[in-house]
This record gives sequence, C-alpha cells and structure tokens, in this order.
Amino acid sequence: MKILVLGSGGREHAVVKAISKSLLADTVYALPGNPGMKEAVCLPGDVLDVPGTVQTAKEYQIDFCVVTPDDPLALGMVDAMETAGIPCFGPDKKAARIESSKVFSKELMRKHGIPTARFAAFEALEPALDYVKNQPLPLVIKADGLAKGKGVVIAQTRQEAEQALKDMLVGRAFGDSGSRVVIEEFLEGPEVSVLAFTDGKAIVPLLSAMDHKRAIDKDQGMNTGGMGAIAPNPLYTEAVAKQAMETIFLPTIRAMEQAGCPFSGCLFFGLMLTQDGPRVLEYNARLGDPETQAVLPLLKSDLLAAMLAVRNGTLKEADLVFSKASSCCVVLASKGYPGAFEKGFPITLNQQPDAMVDYAGVTQKDGQLVTAGGRVMSLTATGADLNTAIDKAYAAIQLVHFEGMRCRGDIGARAVGGTYGTARIR
Repeated sequence: MKILVLGSGGREHAVVKAISKSLLADTVYALPGNPGMKEAVCLPGDVLDVPGTVQTAKEYQIDFCVVTPDDPLALGMVDAMETAGIPCFGPDKKAARIESSKVFSKELMRKHGIPTARFAAFEALEPALDYVKNQPLPLVIKADGLAKGKGVVIAQTRQEAEQALKDMLVGRAFGDSGSRVVIEEFLEGPEVSVLAFTDGKAIVPLLSAMDHKRAIDKDQGMNTGGMGAIAPNPLYTEAVAKQAMETIFLPTIRAMEQAGCPFSGCLFFGLMLTQDGPRVLEYNARLGDPETQAVLPLLKSDLLAAMLAVRNGTLKEADLVFSKASSCCVVLASKGYPGAFEKGFPITLNQQPDAMVDYAGVTQKDGQLVTAGGRVMSLTATGADLNTAIDKAYAAIQLVHFEGMRCRGDIGARAVGGTYGTARIR
C-alpha cells in the first residue's frame, strides 16, 4: 500500500516511523514532512490546501491517508479525500468539531452528563465581563476555536480574566478562533492524556500519558504546544481507567453518534483527576503531540493495521499490544519559544543517541539540518521503568546541540517523585 501522512511535526515523524515498520506499507509519503523524516518520501504541499492535497494524493495513487493535524481535519480534509476515493484515518469535518469548537464539545458534555467543568459561553464582551464578576477565582478562559494549544488563560485575578476576554473578543488575539469564548471553573488535580482509537462503535484506549504544557520547569511560564511527555501515566490506575471508560469514553462515542456525527479516528481525552473522579478538560480530534512520540515507541503491534481497522469499522477485531516498559519524551525548543525566536541554526548530533529522534521544526540548508520552528525536535527514550527512561532521555539530549537550544529539565519528575525534581539539563 502507498500511505500518505499529512503534517510535518514530531508527531507525524513518530507516526511515519511506526507505519514504515508495517508489512502492509510499501511506500510511506509525508506532506509536507520535513528533511529529518528519512523514513518517508516528502512531497511538497500545504495541508491547509485541501483541493491541492487531494490532487497530490491522486497523482501518487495513495491507497490510505493519515490526517493528523487539527486544521486540515477542521477544514474537511477527510471528507474531500473520501469523496475522491481515498480512504482516511481521521474524523470528518462534522465530527472534528469536538476539537475545533469548544462550545460544541462543552454543550455535548452538558447534554449527555459527561463530567467536566462548569462553564458559560459568550460572543460579546460585556456579558462575559458581567459573568466573571461573580465567579470564584481562578477562572479558565478558552478561545472557542483552534489555537495551537495556546488559547487558554488561567486567570488568577478578575483583572487577568477581564484582560483575557478583551484580548480574545476585542483584540482578536486568536483571530476567528477567539470570536467566542468559554469561561470555565478551575479544576484541581493531576492531568492525564489518553489517546483512544474508535470506529464510532468500539473504542480502544492506547497507553495513558502525562503532558507538560508550560514552557519552564515546575510548570511555570507560558503554555506551549507541549514540552514533553511520559507514558504510561502512573496516576492513571486500572480503577481510574475503568471509571473513565464508563463515565467519559463510551458516553462520548454514543453522544457523537446521537448528534449525527459519529467519530472515527483517534479521540484524545485530556482529563483531570479531581477528588470527585476524572473530568474532561478537553477533547482533541487527533493524535496528541508530544504524547504520540511517547506512546508509539511502546506499541508492539501494527499501527497501520489498527488504523485500517478504524477506517473499516472492524476495530473490535483489532489487536493493539503495548510493552510493559515506560517512555520519556523531551522536546528541544528554540530560545524564546512559545514567543518570538530566531531560526536557521545548524543542528549537530555528536553521535547517535540511545533514543528515538523525531524532527519537527527543521529545514535543510547546504545539506545540513537547521532549526526552522519553535519546537525543533524531540527525543524519546524507553526503559524498564520510568526513572530509567527519564535518565536515558536526558543523557541523549547531551549529544544534541544547536544555538539557543532549550528544554525543560523536569519531564516526568512529578510522576516519579510526587514533586518536581531539579533540572537534569545544562
């Protein structure tokens, strides 16, 4: 089979690597990919150009397309591919609303009794300002639409809440994505990410993970697209998993079917483990980044076969097997990320690290990989236990260098010690 993976980030690189191991895959293409994806044939194109991407897929006689980024899913890439006769892994445009509109997802949860934070949605500034006057602090302010993981503000004071609302609804800090906002109560507890494959009927969770969103150690600094992850998440016990399946996962799949938009693909559940049980923080309509980089190295079975089973509605017959090991993924970013950063710096690996290297924000100049994005690459190490995986990941980072390279030094520290450890990186 000829497989096309859409996207260019570390998540896509991890997917390309896993699919390339499948006996079902003859050639793996990536559009646009990046020069670090040696396992794929990279094709020029823009994933936001739906007609152009479909035309390229037809020209290369693609047999199966994996749509991972959020924007093309929201634009209806799967709908267009399927109409052209190219089967896809990923939800159609209607189902992708579970991520592309927080108002849609929150209303869905409220209607079907799926546990989540209390909320209210607003399109106009004044009613939103009136609402926050009487709500307990802190408050969570979210842009309704897609914002690359950055459209969330945790307001500790009313002034911060008011400023966030003005920035989104008036200043259009997130463009059309912030034309509506959701104001939520602040939930407390550890967070868990669960990626789950579903064909709209059956649902099969992959390993749990712990993402690290803040830019700086000890969960300080701005929100980012993700600075690292570990898998599995030791806080996600069998008892919690059972409760999440009964109160969140299955009810969500049924709710989507009842809403007339059955979900097929990978449904990402961002959960918070509160004193009252797991609550939904967010849904994503695709594989997470960097959770995918942490989870897939532990997958022992055929990823492509599982994705085909999702598309064909035979997931309940599929076999997804994971090793008993642990993994730690650390993202290497450009200085200044998630704000302004410089790029074009050569990337050197002094020797091949004992870790999986997934490239993201890179390009090639004079035959040399150079930085081209905020999150440049990630390194994922596995070990018999989480401590071993963490040590191996940080040892691997010592072999990599580019000007301005930075990362968090405490990925996984909370999971292994209950508190944050000291930085492990220079």
